Amino acid sequence: MSTEVQPKSPTMQKKPKRKYNQRTRDRISGYLYISPFFLLFGVFGMFPLIFTAYLSFHKWNILGEREFIGLANYVGLFTNDPLFWKAVGNTFSIWALSTIPQLFIALVLAFVLNQAFLKGKSLFRLFVFMPNVTSIVAVAIVFSAIFGTQYGIINYALSSIGIDPINWKGSYFGTHVAISLMVMWRWVGYNTIIYLAGLQSIPKDLYEAATIDGASKIQQFFFITIPMVRPIIIFTVLLSSIGGMQVFTEPLLFGIGSESQGLTMTLYLYQEAFERFSFGYAAAIAWVLFLIIIVVSLINMFVTKRIKSA
Repeated sequence: MSTEVQPKSPTMQKKPKRKYNQRTRDRISGYLYISPFFLLFGVFGMFPLIFTAYLSFHKWNILGEREFIGLANYVGLFTNDPLFWKAVGNTFSIWALSTIPQLFIALVLAFVLNQAFLKGKSLFRLFVFMPNVTSIVAVAIVFSAIFGTQYGIINYALSSIGIDPINWKGSYFGTHVAISLMVMWRWVGYNTIIYLAGLQSIPKDLYEAATIDGASKIQQFFFITIPMVRPIIIFTVLLSSIGGMQVFTEPLLFGIGSESQGLTMTLYLYQEAFERFSFGYAAAIAWVLFLIIIVVSLINMFVTKRIKSA
């Protein structure tokens, strides 16, 4: 007895499986869309970071061969380089003199610009933000004229009231104050605009109620404005702290002074790399600066959490 195998009907045949389903294709498309960022970050961000770490363990003047020396650059940096520690002290001093007053002045300016009685707000906001887009070279030339030792405007004003002129480029106090004022003049407007954006989100009913209750503008500033924009203040403090550790252009153009009182960490890094051609040592300075910025950021995050919990 023979049996015949009936062929399967077309409807019963299994359809070939798709290589990728729709969900997988969506994921691949998403990764392809964001891949340019990661490619650029890998080439211009991650690779220099890794190569700098590798270079910090070598002695190299960019012309000859690299010589592996282990931790010698870091040991010499911490134990046998007083100029580096002077640069660290100068950096923190300039940061304290510029960042703290800068943020407070920016907050006060934003509070004033947010008042209803002020006319021509757009014009004032333009004037406040203009220093941030002004060429830093032009700013340095102007401030060099202002803080000139013999013919500076400030020394002329001091001598007119019987005060001896200050050697701005020859003393720690004078150099730090001059550089700090340059940093403040450049970034106050930037932080003012950020604070102003935060102030405009505060309900006006709070100020109206405080005015009815008899609160003055100063009381409204300390008891309404500052608590309401506290997250933005924390953000600007963190941003300014990171930027303050990397001050470079202002001391480079103004001058570091006769005793290197204006020398900052980034400027010292630049001198080691492009003036003394010690790229391995400069790479070690860069990584120490990177770790210092991380520590400062972690301290800011810790203080931020304490402020939020309060």
